[in-house]
Amino acid sequence: MATTNEHAAEPTRRDFIYIATGAASAVGVASAVWPFISQMNPDKATIAAGVPVEVDLTPIPMGQSIKVFWRGKPIFIRHRTKEEISAADDVDINTLKDPQSDADRVKKGDEQWLVVIGICTHLGCIPLVNEGAYHGWFCPCHGSVYDTSGRIRQGPAPLNLAIPPYSFESASKIIIGAESDSTPKA
Repeated sequence: MATTNEHAAEPTRRDFIYIATGAASAVGVASAVWPFISQMNPDKATIAAGVPVEVDLTPIPMGQSIKVFWRGKPIFIRHRTKEEISAADDVDINTLKDPQSDADRVKKGDEQWLVVIGICTHLGCIPLVNEGAYHGWFCPCHGSVYDTSGRIRQGPAPLNLAIPPYSFESASKIIIGAESDSTPKA
C-alpha cells in the first residue's frame, strides 16, 4: 500500500506575492478609471446655478435697489416708494411698447417690491438703476429707458425687463427660483 503524504495547503510566499500584486493592480485600475467616471458628474457651479436663492429684504431701504445673482443672471430687487408705485399705476398701458400693467408685474399685497431680471431686452446689457427719464433703469449702451415697474418707455429695447419666478416666504424674505401660483409671468 502506498502512503500519500497529505499536507494542508499552507500559504506560501508565492501566494502572498500573487495576492499583493492583484490588490495593487486593482487599486491602480480604480485610480486610473475614477477620473473618467468622476468627470461625468455635473460641476458644482452648475448644480448651484439652478438652486433657488433666498433674499432677506429687511436691509433694503425704501426707494433703493439691490442686485443678486440667480442662474448667473443679475436680479434687481427694488423697494419702491408710494410715489413710484403711484407713477407706475398712472401710466396708460396703451401707450407702452410692451403693454403690461404695474399690477401684472408685482405680487398683490406686496406692490412695494419689484423683482426683475436685470438684463436689457435689446442686446443683453446690464442697465443702471435709478437712472433715466422715468427714474427706473437706463441702459447706457443704446439708450433704452425703463420705468419703476421695469417697463420699456424709450429706446430700442422691444420688451419690458423680465420677471423671474419668485415667491414670498415671509413679509421680509423672498425665494427667487421658487414660484408660487400667484407669480406674474414676463
